[in-house]
Amino acid sequence: MSTPDPTQAPTPVASPFEAAPPAGDAVALPSRPGLEAALERVASELLHERKSARRWRNFFRLAWLALAAALLWLGFAHRLTPSAPSAPHTALVEVHGEIGADTEASAEALVGALKNAFEDASAQAVVLRINSPGGSPVQSGIVNDEIRRLKAKHHKKVYAVVEEMCASGAYYIAVAADEIYVDKASIVGSIGVVMDGFGFTGLMDKLGVERRLYTAGENKAMLDPFSPVKERHLRLNQAMLDQIHHQFIAVVKAGRGERLKETPDTFSGLFWNGEEAIKLGLADKLGNLDYVAREVIKAEDIVDYTPRENVAERLAKRFGASVGAGAVKALHAMAPLR
Repeated sequence: MSTPDPTQAPTPVASPFEAAPPAGDAVALPSRPGLEAALERVASELLHERKSARRWRNFFRLAWLALAAALLWLGFAHRLTPSAPSAPHTALVEVHGEIGADTEASAEALVGALKNAFEDASAQAVVLRINSPGGSPVQSGIVNDEIRRLKAKHHKKVYAVVEEMCASGAYYIAVAADEIYVDKASIVGSIGVVMDGFGFTGLMDKLGVERRLYTAGENKAMLDPFSPVKERHLRLNQAMLDQIHHQFIAVVKAGRGERLKETPDTFSGLFWNGEEAIKLGLADKLGNLDYVAREVIKAEDIVDYTPRENVAERLAKRFGASVGAGAVKALHAMAPLR
């Protein structure tokens, strides 16, 4: 047993009546000035974040508008008339695919290209390179008329060069040329008119579906596929097709003249290969584009006047609706930059 040191101070003993300290760590509440400073800092940070978010939002809206403007510019810049080549050359205009108002071979596109080709003093002649199954008789007729007008105005020859196919409306265009060149296996002809559709009246009867159609004018619904065909409507429709067919025949006869060796099948809608087409007078000779430019026109250099769809236009078509909607939305939603 140790003896206590008389010089050491005694250890204080807690009184049972003193209050015990609170359990755990005590959290000191800030004073009122400290609380206001903390709230100001939070508000300042929130305001800074909102300004930053608004700046980024406006940046992306401006970027979207810039992209839309760039697509529009790239899509139409190539349509500006290029400087005319100074050297003599053969002018090329492509007739490719279906002929229609909203296609690559529309009358609007082809007529514009033909005007540029004919008006170029360095173009020695114009070649139509054709690979088309035909299409609209209206669009084909417009192009045929314009070729004949431009030939008379500028006194330049036009040559049609057929690759895979020159049928129906495409042949309607080709006969405006001074000469038609084909490959021995090309498909040429199909001088006729067709109108197709469907009739659903028998199917509707089986399904128990009743057709309710209200018109003003007895012939207004003559092509309705859900109504029975009337004999009078058949006669009217056939008369219209015959009239368009006769127009087509007249254009072919005017274009081919005495070279055409007419048979009962010539205007029946049949088509032939290039070798047979030459025998029938529907075409003149065998030859391709390079041959015609080099041996016939004597201008080996070829300049393409066909309007081309570039990458920007393809993107614009693919995302066209989105680009337009996005640009308008960005214009409406843009907040003032701060």
